[in-house]
Amino acid sequence: MYYFASDIHLGSGSKHSSRNVESRFVAWLDEVGKDAEAIFLLGDIFDFWFEYHRVVPKGFVRTLAKFAELTSRGVRIVFLTGNHDMWVYDYLTEECGVEVYTKPIFEVVAGKRLFLAHGDNMKINGQPLLRLMNAVFRSKIARVLFSWIVHPDLALKFGHWWSGKSRKSHGEYAPDGVNEPLVEYVSESLVGKGVDVAIFGHTHNAEQRDVQGICSIFLGEWESRPAYAVMDAEGSVSLKFLNE
Repeated sequence: MYYFASDIHLGSGSKHSSRNVESRFVAWLDEVGKDAEAIFLLGDIFDFWFEYHRVVPKGFVRTLAKFAELTSRGVRIVFLTGNHDMWVYDYLTEECGVEVYTKPIFEVVAGKRLFLAHGDNMKINGQPLLRLMNAVFRSKIARVLFSWIVHPDLALKFGHWWSGKSRKSHGEYAPDGVNEPLVEYVSESLVGKGVDVAIFGHTHNAEQRDVQGICSIFLGEWESRPAYAVMDAEGSVSLKFLNE
């Protein structure tokens, strides 16, 4: 079996709510790890992650330990960075055995060709401010300067403030139509390219639909109604909700 999840946002909200979300996520990893060939995590697993060469954020020990346990048992864990946790080096790979990708990827799984992406920097040509922010935040030069100049305590404090500000600006619930730009991306960029399934995170609005013959899944979020996708050995894929 193959599993897909995104937008856990570990570390967001109060300490109590964050611990509840992490417990839920670790329990899910433990359960799906019983029959998983691979687990694909499509970004924003952490609400904020900035990794220095020798310093990583405090916390998440239960999640990181579960990653290491699963990969040591031969379960493949693939992590595509999102807009909240794009600043990775090699810690997750070296210590936890996780494969890390900073861009969308194509994967052949159970005989199906998959397109996997977080989805944060797609269909933004008409949003110059967002394009500029993406360029700055993904700049290796800006990242190096930030790590040299800003103490880790201040960096994490700023990061959590920025992440919280971002969530508040989008409101508590994902608005209707939030998936449409990614639906357009599938129509314009993936149709006719041999893609069978496209899976995205980022929008916080769980949905499954057919887009011109491509099964398109939007994974939702884990704070209010945790959602994930599962694909069996025959290549049948579906969106599911935890405990439903």
